[in-house]
Amino acid sequence: FFSVASLLSHWMEEDEFHGYPMVTSALVVLFMVAVFIFGHILAGKPLTSLGQQWGCWGYDCVTGRWSVCATLVLGMIVIMIGLLELPLVGRATKVISLILSILWSVWMALGKPVSHPGPARKRKIERQPHWDHVLELPSIGKWRCATAAVSHTLTHKENPSDVQLTGEPAGRQIWTQTPLSTAPQGLDVTITDDVKDFLGIRDFSFDPERNPNAADLPFRCQKVAEWVARGRPLPSNKTAPDTPEAAARKAIQFYQILQSEDGHWAGDYGGPHFLMPGLIIAWYVMGQPEELLSAAQRDAMVHYLRVHQQSDGGWGTHIESPSTMFGSCLCYVGLRLLGVPQDDMCAEKGRTFIRQNGGALYTSSWAKFWLCVLGVMDWAGHHSIPVEMWLLPNWFPFHPARMWCHCRMVYLPMGYLYCSRFAYPRAHTDPVTVSLREELYPDYPDYASIPWESTRSLLAPMDMYSPIPIVMRVVQEVLAVYERPLFKPFRDWLRRPGLAFCADYMAVEDLQTNYVDIGPVNKVMNMLCAWHRDGQKVTPPVTSHFLRIPDYLWVAEDGMKMQGYNGSQSWDTSLAIQGIVESGLADEFPEVCQNAWKYLERTQILSTRTSQSTEAFKYEAAAERQKYYRHVSQGGWPFSTSAHGWPIGDCTSEGMKAMLCLVDLNCIQAGVQEGSCPAMAEKRFQDAVNVILCLQNPDGGFPTYENNRGYGWYEMLNPSDVFGDIMIDYSYVECSSACLQALTAFRTRYPHHRPYEIADAINQGRDFLHSIQRADGSWYGSWACCFTYGCWFGVEGLMAAEGPLGAYSPSVRRACDFLLGKQNENGGWGEDFRSCYDKEWPKEGMEMYGTGGSGVVPTAWALLALMRGRCPDAQAVERGIKYLMVEQSPSGDWPQQGISGVFNRSCGITYTAYRNLFPIWALGRYTQHYLPWVKLREEVLSRNSSD
Repeated sequence: FFSVASLLSHWMEEDEFHGYPMVTSALVVLFMVAVFIFGHILAGKPLTSLGQQWGCWGYDCVTGRWSVCATLVLGMIVIMIGLLELPLVGRATKVISLILSILWSVWMALGKPVSHPGPARKRKIERQPHWDHVLELPSIGKWRCATAAVSHTLTHKENPSDVQLTGEPAGRQIWTQTPLSTAPQGLDVTITDDVKDFLGIRDFSFDPERNPNAADLPFRCQKVAEWVARGRPLPSNKTAPDTPEAAARKAIQFYQILQSEDGHWAGDYGGPHFLMPGLIIAWYVMGQPEELLSAAQRDAMVHYLRVHQQSDGGWGTHIESPSTMFGSCLCYVGLRLLGVPQDDMCAEKGRTFIRQNGGALYTSSWAKFWLCVLGVMDWAGHHSIPVEMWLLPNWFPFHPARMWCHCRMVYLPMGYLYCSRFAYPRAHTDPVTVSLREELYPDYPDYASIPWESTRSLLAPMDMYSPIPIVMRVVQEVLAVYERPLFKPFRDWLRRPGLAFCADYMAVEDLQTNYVDIGPVNKVMNMLCAWHRDGQKVTPPVTSHFLRIPDYLWVAEDGMKMQGYNGSQSWDTSLAIQGIVESGLADEFPEVCQNAWKYLERTQILSTRTSQSTEAFKYEAAAERQKYYRHVSQGGWPFSTSAHGWPIGDCTSEGMKAMLCLVDLNCIQAGVQEGSCPAMAEKRFQDAVNVILCLQNPDGGFPTYENNRGYGWYEMLNPSDVFGDIMIDYSYVECSSACLQALTAFRTRYPHHRPYEIADAINQGRDFLHSIQRADGSWYGSWACCFTYGCWFGVEGLMAAEGPLGAYSPSVRRACDFLLGKQNENGGWGEDFRSCYDKEWPKEGMEMYGTGGSGVVPTAWALLALMRGRCPDAQAVERGIKYLMVEQSPSGDWPQQGISGVFNRSCGITYTAYRNLFPIWALGRYTQHYLPWVKLREEVLSRNSSD
């Protein structure tokens, strides 16, 4: 501030500005030299291999911060400049310095944290989706889910080559029509009428108007059939449980049937419609290789696209979304590339919707990107994505490495393909793409006449969740000038090393994740980039990509879809086992607990012999992590599988919590002694704690994958149109709460390991949770729908940090009051995707895809929060428990209702496991903890009143 003030003073009162220019100039030069030394020469030079915060000599590329040493040196130079100039500058300089300092102090004291999700949106969802058909996939009975080692065997059988899958097989799940019995330990089964009767279904027909969320029936039928084939009895579906404990027991009896042989729970993690078309486009431009997408897979994909087409002819961004141009353009193109002719009724309806809304020129930027790759849109119609940005100094205020990892790992291959100007080589002669050039642009019968440069910013209002800020518009216009031929020599000179860096970075990402990659978008793009980099040939790296595509595909009664990740295995399993243990019924299900223990032990990242024998392990070295901007991974738990390789704060926390609650069970201790269960050394828990502690942000909260390396103003550069808050890794109530709970549980068992750091982290995390609570007592949930989810995590986190007295905290009491005020007449709670999108509780609750405005999943979340916060309104809690019992199916399952998950504020995603694991947890907590507390409280109150 003083430097700024001095400069302004010099401009305003030049005659008042004196001093010793030689000394000042020397200090300024010294400052620049220090920046160069710490920002370049010593940047990323680790002090330790642990990955702790402040672990570098210079600028830390992993945390996005300057080291202590660099901060002290640079700070001392600035202070010296100030001390020399302060007595010599004029009054204006001092006044400006004082004003700037006061404004800064007020903003720091009163401004909301950068991670605050903000108030309710003014622009809300007004349209609702509708469908007018019921369809059944003819080949549904041929598909089977294969997991773990069986999945590896079948993948290599279907795609014979010298390339082998790497990484832990545990948790992997694929769908195949190859008989499972052709692999060791594989089991072929037939879906009989008895199996369907047990689950209460007649067929696999799908009616999206009733509910666009698939119930995962093919998978559940297969698991029930396998259970019966192994000679195990099914729970009775003739009588309904009469107590909450009996309901929890029956629910676990059913849910154990769905557990995979390696110990994880599999399930549908689909929902977004824009993922699979990207894969289809990549398959098409790569020459339609059969080993990438088989005919059976393509048929199942066509079915999926048909059943989710809405009455107006369009497709939503996700399954519960009203039609958008983003979803419609991509799904329509996907249908056409899969062989659906343009005169097909489905294609005609889709084309009509697109043309009525202006054509593909009005779709979102991500859809335009794929159209450019396909060659049915010119790259001149897409905004610049310059790879030269990667050549900036890592400490530069805006560097791609500072962005949220999902954002940067998507724009990394996007930039590579944009700057390579890659497009389908046969686009101008291929009959389908030639036809698409006519079909997608109603205002331009002649494709060659489209003024591409003037169309870059066109966007249909229905697609706009995050309007492009004016700052980004200016940046895009500047980059448009930069992309002109005038600057081509200079641009090409810079672009070559930028492209080389991107190619190297993507190759390392592939190795670090065993070719799974962080998510489905960059997975497909990385595969396409590898194919382009290797001369448009199927080389071993490209084959490795092919082998991992099935990891992202899932089959349900609505067909084959591409999931939002390679599954949610570790996350679902960690939560499920905690609910089972808390129910007090774990000893009745020793095999379930042992299998979960073995799976979670194998899933801890880079912690087993198998995972440490992969190429990924060598990139865990501190210098490699600095080079490729990776947070410490060893010891963390993933969202999905160990092979995926990306640790996440809340997933690590829930994984460690699950292992800590299992470790003292008799069945686990017996298994460890007998050798049937692996032992879990204390060092591995310490590794997990290190991952968690390293993640804490300066605001006290915890992010998802990495520290927040950027700034709130990065959102002014959000180019995505359709997603919100994607630019940096914010601190979240869910992640912060999970980390606080894990640290508390670890400290209870291992009190002597880093006690002061853990205590400080817990205190800072607690303050963060208080800071982002809304005035009405709620917390906004960023990763599920929405306020019941946020309140559950908020209350759990505060109770973990503050102990039993936390129940009397004003924050906990306000959260309980908020939830009690939202309870429906039937005893349940309900909110849907709109609460995430609108950032406001929906007045109709879960009216569309629940019962009486309520849903079993949000009801379970609300109950878990109320019971953890020791809500004194026992009747309200009892009514919620009764709602869960009424909704339970005779088999012990619960019905699939509305979508549960969300990401990036605007896109819903499916968690079919939630309908089982959270009601189990809520029923168990009620019987084991809440009811005893209510009885004790009543006794105390009765005793006090009698005294």
